[in-house]
Amino acid sequence: MVTTRASSRAASVEPTSLFPQTPSTKRTSNKSSSSSKRSSSSSTFAHAPTTATLVWLTISLPLVIWDTGYVLLRPHSMPGGAWHYPLWAPYKLYGEIDHIYGFKAFRAGNGFTSAQGFLNAIETLLYLWYLGAWYFGGKRSSSAGYKVVSGRAGARATLVGFSAAVMTLSKTILYWANEYYSGFDNIGHNSLEDLILLWIIPNGAWIVGSAYMVWSIGGDLVAGLDRASRSKSD
Repeated sequence: MVTTRASSRAASVEPTSLFPQTPSTKRTSNKSSSSSKRSSSSSTFAHAPTTATLVWLTISLPLVIWDTGYVLLRPHSMPGGAWHYPLWAPYKLYGEIDHIYGFKAFRAGNGFTSAQGFLNAIETLLYLWYLGAWYFGGKRSSSAGYKVVSGRAGARATLVGFSAAVMTLSKTILYWANEYYSGFDNIGHNSLEDLILLWIIPNGAWIVGSAYMVWSIGGDLVAGLDRASRSKSD
């Protein structure tokens, strides 16, 4: 109705117009413009880490930084080393539970421990970049009610977070597989109770946490690619 009245007023002001725009043409144009805006809006990528992801990273990142420091600063961080007490004192017990962290692997020149520590450092930097991109680059969404990072920056942050989670999951599985294929060389001496409480539960948490992040962030990536493909087909 608004379009019809506007067209009538335009016709009365300019009666000499030979080709006045008809209401149907305007409605078609408006519908096309509205459809284009909806398509553009729906195809814009947006991402926000879930509450579970934020909780997991808040707990795991300080522990990984602590662990990486111990590994890469050996032997100074080991028992008897100048930097062992008090920061890395708990590793005296853990090095007896898991020899890959103790003197056995270090004296044998086993490079697996340092290699995983190096990857831990890379993963930590990726996670910090992911969180920084969301926290500093995101904006609070009025519709969602929480902060999201959108567009190309959002897609990049999501890809980085997903890649870091895949690295963590793969490396943790490799850590378990290394024990299995070596005949449990580093942990086979433990009692079942010690093994469950001091090795399986702590290391299992990293499988659960990183697997959840792969599923959660990966779901956003798949949804974003799906929206983009639908937008192009339309």
